[in-house]
Formats: sequence, C-alpha cells, structure tokens
Amino acid sequence: CSSLAGIMLLEVLLVLGTLLIYFFFSKRNEETLPFKDGWWGRGQKPVTKEDSSIRPFKVETAEEELSDLFRRLDQARFTEPLESSCFHYGTNSVHLRKVVSYWKNQFNWKKQVEVLNKYPQFKTKIQGIDIHFVHVKPPRLPEGQAAKPLLMVHGWPGSFYEFYKIIPLLTDPASHGLGHEHIFEVICPSIPGYGFSEAPHKQDFNSVSAASVFYELMLRLGFNEFYTQGGDAGSLICTNLAQIAPSHVKGLHLNMVLVSKLGLSHLLSILLGRCFPGLFGFQDEDVRRMFPFLKKWLYKILSEFGYAHIQATKPDTVGCGLNDSPVGLAAYILEKFSSWTDMEFQSLEDGGLERKFSLDDLLTNIMIYWVSGCIVSSMRFYKENLQKGIGTQKHDKLTVQVPTGIAAFPNEILHIPQAWAKKKYTNIVSFHFMPRGGHFAALEEPELLAKDILQFVDKVEKEQLWKKK
Repeated sequence: CSSLAGIMLLEVLLVLGTLLIYFFFSKRNEETLPFKDGWWGRGQKPVTKEDSSIRPFKVETAEEELSDLFRRLDQARFTEPLESSCFHYGTNSVHLRKVVSYWKNQFNWKKQVEVLNKYPQFKTKIQGIDIHFVHVKPPRLPEGQAAKPLLMVHGWPGSFYEFYKIIPLLTDPASHGLGHEHIFEVICPSIPGYGFSEAPHKQDFNSVSAASVFYELMLRLGFNEFYTQGGDAGSLICTNLAQIAPSHVKGLHLNMVLVSKLGLSHLLSILLGRCFPGLFGFQDEDVRRMFPFLKKWLYKILSEFGYAHIQATKPDTVGCGLNDSPVGLAAYILEKFSSWTDMEFQSLEDGGLERKFSLDDLLTNIMIYWVSGCIVSSMRFYKENLQKGIGTQKHDKLTVQVPTGIAAFPNEILHIPQAWAKKKYTNIVSFHFMPRGGHFAALEEPELLAKDILQFVDKVEKEQLWKKK
C-alpha cells in the first residue's frame, strides 16, 4: 500500500509539475508580441529577395516646389477671428497672418535644409517601403568605451527634426556638462507615412507594424541590443518594440505613457484618489496634476481630442485640404504646438508659440510635412491604430517586462500616474515628475529629457537590469 501511495503521489506531483511548467511557459509566450512581417509596397510582394542596402539621403527641394509654395502663400484666404478669442477657437488667423508673412519674407528654407542635412541621413527598403532615418555617431569616444545604440521615435504632428537639439547632448554629453559615462549612437527614423519615409500602400499599417519595421532596421544596422525612447506615437511604437523583442531592448524610456485599458481599480482611484491618495499609490504631484478629474482629464479629452476622432475615422477628407494649402497645414499643426506645450497658451493672442519654440523650428517641422506631402498618410496612422477599438488589440492586453523609465512632464495633455503605468509597465525603474515642459519634450526641453535618459540608462547599466527582466 505504501508503495502504491508513493507512486500515486509521484504521479500527482508530475501532473502538478507539468501544469506549472505549462502555465509558466504559456504565460511567458503570451508576454511576447508576435513580429508583424508585412508587405506595404505597391502590388504583390515580389518573389525576389528585398534589396537591403542602406543608401545615403539628403533633403533637397527644387525651385519649382518653392515657387509653388510662395504662390499658394500669396493666394491664401484668411477668416477674421472672433474678438478676443485668442487661440480658444484654434489657431488665431491674426497671428497666422504674421506667421505667413515671416514664412514668405524671412524664413530661409535653404538654410534650414543645411541644418537638416548636418546629420547623416539614410534610406533603406524594409517590408516593401523606403524607411528614412537619421544616424548620428559620437564625435569622439574614450578609449575602451562603446557607444550605446538609442532608437528615438517621434509622433504626430512632429518629425525626426524634434530630436535635432537633443542629439548632441546624447552623442557628446561631456561637451555639454552631462558626463561621459554613457555615450549614445542615435538613430531617429521617420515613421512610415511621415516625413521622408515612404507611406504604406496598403491598409492596416499600425504601431505594431512600425515597431516590426524599426526592429528590422536596428538589426540591419548591426544592433542586437539597444535602448528605445519615444513620446506620443513614438511611445506606443517603442512599447510595441519592447513587447516584440524584449531580449533585444535593454531599456525603454518614455516621455508619454498611453493607458488604453481602465479597470475597476482605475475607476475607484478616480472616485476616491483625491481623498485617499496613499490608498491608490498616488503621490501629491499626481493629485495636483489629475484632480479635479472632470477638468483635468474628461474636459481635456472632450476639448482636445476632436482631431483624433477625425483622423481615426476619415483622415483623407480633411487631409485633402491640408495637403493643398500650406496655410491650412500650418494652422492645423501650430494649434497643437500651442495647446500641447501649455494649455494656458490658448488664452494668449499668439498662442504662446514663440515662448518655447522659434518660428524657424516650427516652420521647419511644417515644411517637412509640406515638401514630402505626408500629412494625409501621417493622419491615417490614427485610423490604423484606432479603427478596431481602444484596448482591443493584443498589444493592449500584454504587459511590458523591459526596464522602463518614465519622464512625466507637467504640461503633457493627460497625466498618467506611476500607479497606473505599472499595471502595463511592470518593470518601472525610474519615474520622475519633470519640473517643466509639455508634449514636445525633446524640442522644448532637450537638456531635461537628455538628463533623464542618461540617469535611466545609468541605473539599468549599473544594476544590469536588462539581464533580470
């Protein structure tokens, strides 16, 4: 009897062990997002192997394009704004006239082209479309030290140009008083359909598609391990990349967090978090940024996200007008650089645009959209990501195991507390309330963002956190 009992006990233990192994490995498998091997070029995918060469690229604009632009600027029709409306109804046309006058008479696009071309740029074909990227190596490296590859991804209505002020701080930090312990090799691609990356020719190119393309790009450049950084759409793409290739992404740094699934705990924290912050893991700064919730969350969503609904439903309709009118394009984009930098700027006659940015920087970003004709394809990215519903995709349901750093800028459109973020990002090793700045952090506050990236990477490297994920 004792031997029979022992055999039965052994069988039970074997079954339990098998179940534990099954659940462990099935859980691990679920935590990895499948790589999306698509074909986004025209027509059918060819049977021949894709050209994987990397070709140098420079921004160039023909005189005919500039003549056409100035003709359109000269023929613009402006609508008189309501009295004392400032930017509450959108871009104020009184100030817009001043911007257009500067655009025509003072802005030097040829000079800005030289600025754009000061960093090496390239193109390479991935999954049927040309991918544009900036690739900047350190000007100098101390003996025995290697540069750390860092993929930086922009969002809408930004571009790769957003990173031009932060690139030297990361590739040559010692010259800017930021130390020399960590030096980066920076890769800034244009999201397909943005800037000088070819637009997908087929439907369903979403953030997972972009993450898969950029994963291929990094491997093609010879980077088996690398860091990623992003805000806005770049935040989502970098998150997906960390879900696809957690063994290749050493660390994920974000200056905007997206939470697409709100559960019961979130609802309770919304209802009771102001009175009992500690109960829900809120800090005092979380409470200040989030409450009153109706004003600082719900009202912002209703007042600021109308563009997202348009772009997630019928982007081509409004896009046709923006692609035809440089003044319309400028009005559409400048409004976001006003309110998303600081919501209070809506109460200023000039939208506060030049309080944080120069007109040269703003117009350079707009010109990237204009000369590439990418506004429609950039807006379609919203439809591809949202048309199947919010929180319904596989990547929405998966957590992120990669070491994560979050820089929470005070004027970001919506504040996500660490208590909420950690439900998605289970390995947050750095979360900082930044002292100032808004949505376009790399362009507005490059030094603050660079310092936060550096301290995050320092923590990951010293504690070898990527080996523990």
